[in-house]
Amino acid sequence: MKRSFKKMLFSAAVLGLAGVVLAGCSSIQGDNKKAGKSDDGTETILMYKVGDKPADYDKYMEYVNEKMKDKLDVKLDIQYIGWGDYEEKMQVITSSGEDYDIAFADNFATNAQKGAYADLTELAPKYAKETYDNLDPAYIKGNTINGKLYAMGVNANSSAQIMLTFPKAVLDKHNLDISGIKTLADLEPLLEVIKEKEPELTPIAAGLNFRIGGDIDYVFDNNLPIGIDLHGDTSKIINPFDSSDTLKRDLKTMHDFYQKGYVPKDAATSNQEYALKENTWFARLETQGPFDYGDSLLTQAAGRELVSVPITMAVKNNTQARVANYVISSSSKKKEKALEVINLINTDSDLLTTMVYGLEGETWKKLDNNRMEVLDAYDATNVISGAWMTGDNSKIYINKNVTDEQVAQRDEVIANAEQSPLLGFNLDTSKIKTEIANISNVSNQYLSGLHTGTLDPDETIPEFNEKLKQAGMDKVLEEVQKQYDAFLKENK
Repeated sequence: MKRSFKKMLFSAAVLGLAGVVLAGCSSIQGDNKKAGKSDDGTETILMYKVGDKPADYDKYMEYVNEKMKDKLDVKLDIQYIGWGDYEEKMQVITSSGEDYDIAFADNFATNAQKGAYADLTELAPKYAKETYDNLDPAYIKGNTINGKLYAMGVNANSSAQIMLTFPKAVLDKHNLDISGIKTLADLEPLLEVIKEKEPELTPIAAGLNFRIGGDIDYVFDNNLPIGIDLHGDTSKIINPFDSSDTLKRDLKTMHDFYQKGYVPKDAATSNQEYALKENTWFARLETQGPFDYGDSLLTQAAGRELVSVPITMAVKNNTQARVANYVISSSSKKKEKALEVINLINTDSDLLTTMVYGLEGETWKKLDNNRMEVLDAYDATNVISGAWMTGDNSKIYINKNVTDEQVAQRDEVIANAEQSPLLGFNLDTSKIKTEIANISNVSNQYLSGLHTGTLDPDETIPEFNEKLKQAGMDKVLEEVQKQYDAFLKENK
């Protein structure tokens, strides 16, 4: 499923570059205690998580801390910071040197290079051995900077691919076949039918953050046009808008769709979400990984059957390795115990499933053979956190609706996914801070219009590329290429 938070935050590159010092850290949801000892003298491990504090927080934490006390003789204090505030508040916490133990990583590479996070290279294999040993190697490589491991990735979707997703009921109603869809252009016959026979549906759910682009792996993310073409010369850093024929083809397709009314007229500026549950859309882009079990989790979230076809290959890259990764503060006095907490969360299936689905017997029921059943009382908004950002997904009890074939397919995708040559590459931006900030500003003026098809790519791309050059694109490409060449040489 799509994990929008880290994928849409370009600040991982730019906030650190700007060197902005943020002030003011308002209320944090949780027990709101500093790391230390609890009232009964038990040592407390302080963890920051992104998201909203669940309504049943106290009840859940009573269960969690029974486990923590029994297994590790510690108490876990989870403090929540909302999605919209996490980036800014963690910047304050990191800059001020506030005492904490574990945190959901933010601005990972920059903060790791600044020394904000503890070096886990030797500690993790010793104090979180089971978790470390079970991690896909992509998580180790993706969270290693200058030869040192700074985060424990959540073992989940180590690879991902972009899918086109549809409501099955609508496909069945009009006898529409998606099996032959390989590119955006293949969608057109279906969109024609929907526009004519289902005028209340938006043919393509596109808005401000809609991004296409095929198999391009970006050095930062798809809001900064610097990366490699996975179908081309992967040793060359490119501006995709200048060098990728696939991207240009898809942008032309989107513009054609826009002109034919398949894309909302206000898509380039719209924040409409097109919720999965709502019968308001026909086709949408979704990011899926192996632990989504095909369309199983999408269907569960939507409350109706959704089906998808891939339009990119499955790739292991830095984005996936860092979608959900946990760091330990370099100032923590309890690094070893914090790793033991991470290890327990990632290895105790009852604990992990409870953190993801709520209390056993209330919102889920354990079945045989590591299976579970989600009960009617389950509410995805009232849990400690989602599977993708909690712990090792291979240790969570599998929903009974997931077939053995889907489990086998999961393992096959993990085994066969391509590894991007950029995996583990960390750019030193010290010589190109200004240029990257300028390129970001230029990109913000054009990307939404181009990706939604609002702007004509034949007219706009030359203008866009010229402004990118004026912003310093040539200097940036040269510097990134220089560092990437050294990286490839070191990692032969």
